[in-house]
Amino acid sequence: MLSKLSAWLLKLWGWKITGQYPYDVPKLVLAVAPHTSNWDFPVGVLVNSAEKIYANYVGKHTLFRWPFGAFFRWLGGIPVDRTKKGGNFVAAIVEAFKHHERMHLVISPEGTRKKVPKLKTGFYHIARLAGVPIALCTFNWSTKEIFFDPQLFHPTSDEEKDIEFIWNYFKDIPGKNPEQGIG
Repeated sequence: MLSKLSAWLLKLWGWKITGQYPYDVPKLVLAVAPHTSNWDFPVGVLVNSAEKIYANYVGKHTLFRWPFGAFFRWLGGIPVDRTKKGGNFVAAIVEAFKHHERMHLVISPEGTRKKVPKLKTGFYHIARLAGVPIALCTFNWSTKEIFFDPQLFHPTSDEEKDIEFIWNYFKDIPGKNPEQGIG
């Protein structure tokens, strides 16, 4: 019922979902970009529900405080405290992949809603160290299209080349605030 409501809301707001989501892959990192607005989150939640993806996501630990903490966890959220020094976020997420039969983790490669000169590499290292593919997904706000690339990306031993490929993949996709996008 909730998935039908989510699909209806997306359609009402003019969004369409294209491509092919890799449901049959038990573990993956879902890199979604561009991330330029707080509005990306509710759209993503609706897509997750409408398509019955059941993905997890990481978010600032401050989002998981009372009164909304339980709600964000119910939506699949995993809190991350980026202010703690010495905590190894990548290692912790890689370990989580080891303990789950199915885990689809949504991460924004930019790591922020602001314009960045380069992508953060945590999502890439998580996938590489966990031995899982990266599924690429774009949120194109100008066409209101969410596209799931049916071709999975498998990290290689050439990080620089891999990150350049992913940067170029997302480059020039208009986000809600295009001036903050990749490219």
